[in-house]
Amino acid sequence: TAQLRELELNDIVHREIYQEVPPRVEYSLTDYGRTLIPVLDAINAWGEQHVLHLEQKEKLASASQ
Repeated sequence: TAQLRELELNDIVHREIYQEVPPRVEYSLTDYGRTLIPVLDAINAWGEQHVLHLEQKEKLASASQ
């Protein structure tokens, strides 16, 4: 909750409160928050490559034993 509030304070996410029973809150990226998408895509691509790297490293280690 604290992290979401901080993201809201920094104009990265928008918080929409619905006066319903039970109460409902939805979060969405602001226009400013959407500028992070290329950064997140790059981090995701790196993570996928890293997993492949670790798998390849493990196969090499297993083959050398």
